[in-house]
Amino acid sequence: MINLLPPDVKKSIEFARYNTVLVRWLMALIAAIAGVFIIILIGQMYLTRTTDNITQSTEVVMKSLEEQNLEETQQEVQNISNSLNLVVQVLSRQVQFSDLIRQVGSIIPEGAVLTGLTINQTNGGIDLLADATDYNTATQVQVNLEDPENQIFETADIINIRCEQASDNAYPCQITIRALFGENSQFLLISPTQSGASS
Repeated sequence: MINLLPPDVKKSIEFARYNTVLVRWLMALIAAIAGVFIIILIGQMYLTRTTDNITQSTEVVMKSLEEQNLEETQQEVQNISNSLNLVVQVLSRQVQFSDLIRQVGSIIPEGAVLTGLTINQTNGGIDLLADATDYNTATQVQVNLEDPENQIFETADIINIRCEQASDNAYPCQITIRALFGENSQFLLISPTQSGASS
């Protein structure tokens, strides 16, 4: 077949074909770019959601750790506070323990031995523990401690006496005594009346 079209028309048809191919490539390129943008957008949304989830999880864990540490810290502070309270109670009484123990030891009757001495935290007194050979000796410890002539305690009350039956122990009886200092006790560096006046 002989193409009798003029050269200008031929060129126009040829350029029209090129344009059609270019348009197709351009549409494919635009579609590819749109796909890339969609992928990027989805990726950003996924990353944002993942980051938010991780942030929330981290906040929950941190809050839990803070609460645990807070409880532990509060417990430690409470323990320290209790220890300080005991120290303050001891210091506020200002007991001359060396002189007190020496004096108490000197009035313990024969057949009894002092085994313990602790500060009572409730009433400002002292709890004394002694072992004795028998019940009468144990009660004599209380009598001697409360005797005004000894000038140690204002009162000395028996809290408990217990004697073991048929024991090989040389001191089968144990006695617990709660003793209170008088206002002018010689074993207090600061008497209760002085401390009240100073405060």
